[in-house]
Amino acid sequence: MADKSRFVSGIDASTGKLPSGDNSSINANSASAFQTLLRKGITGGNLSSNAIVSTYSLLYTGSALYVGGVLSANGDIHFMPYSAVRGQKINSNGTVSTYSLIYTTSSAYIGGVLANNGDIHFVPFLGAVGQKINSSGVVSTYSLAYTANGAYTGGVISPNGDIYMTPYSAIVGQKISNGVVSTYSLIYTTTSAYHGGVLAQNGDIHFVPRGANIGQKVSNTGVVSTYSLIYTGGAAYLGGVLAANGDIHFVPFQAPVGQKVSSSGVVSTYSLVYTVSGAYVGAVLAPNGDIHFIPINATVGQKVSASGIVSTYSLVYTVSNAYQGGIILPNGDVHMIPTNAIVGQKISINSSISFSLGTACSPFFNKF
Repeated sequence: MADKSRFVSGIDASTGKLPSGDNSSINANSASAFQTLLRKGITGGNLSSNAIVSTYSLLYTGSALYVGGVLSANGDIHFMPYSAVRGQKINSNGTVSTYSLIYTTSSAYIGGVLANNGDIHFVPFLGAVGQKINSSGVVSTYSLAYTANGAYTGGVISPNGDIYMTPYSAIVGQKISNGVVSTYSLIYTTTSAYHGGVLAQNGDIHFVPRGANIGQKVSNTGVVSTYSLIYTGGAAYLGGVLAANGDIHFVPFQAPVGQKVSSSGVVSTYSLVYTVSGAYVGAVLAPNGDIHFIPINATVGQKVSASGIVSTYSLVYTVSNAYQGGIILPNGDVHMIPTNAIVGQKISINSSISFSLGTACSPFFNKF
């Protein structure tokens, strides 16, 4: 059973730490910028919320390359290879580089998870083997317990260190515990069920409903349960994010309304300013409390403030199937993960708040 004493205002003092380096950033006696956000929330407008959007060059571009990203223990953002034949990453100084992969195939992986030992695990979609990159940059593969077409999309690390993959069309759950891969039973399965997951403040992992007509979650003790949703539809939501007040927001892909789950489990919907078919995939919580949806086909950015106000802003670069998922750096920059985009795009928040690498690597924020 997970040791709940490790939770401090919704931050896990164990899994928030890095395997090396910044190991004092999250502990029972210190409150990071994100801990403050989660514990108290912030009053909308009391911090600058000007989104400064800019682009940068990539080394490797093409069609359907990457889906989702992971922030590593050394501050590099790794793009997760979907159909890419090379890995690609950007470091904290903005330098983009590529590296060799062992296993590549079309639609191989969607999203990834940073393990407690610093390994980044790619989550298999059509991939028949697991693939990971360690903190030294060594790429390796390993056997999976369950493989199927369109098996999993993204994953989340639980408070006890287990990595749970989000079931897309898989009929069983799959997890990694200290390197051991195993399966477990799900209550609800269907084709294109869930896309991405979010770790709640109480340690529950919520799967984000894509085509599922009920919510499903896994507790920090491994108990699977379901709950009712207000809005369901085909390809409704792709990816989710934990808000400053503890609400979990599902990211609208086809859905014409936003949907969220409060920290007490209450499901509600809210109006969006901009909706379009296949609008956004994934979202990131910025240091000022704004939630930024990541544009895949949307021609404008859309965000939800800490006080619940939905607004839009201009993007520099848009294209069909542009970006899927995003990652935030300690300096507050939100990087979008390129799928078909030929340039990188990021959002810089004009805010005095910054946070440690350990906080940025917390499983509450660093996941797809």
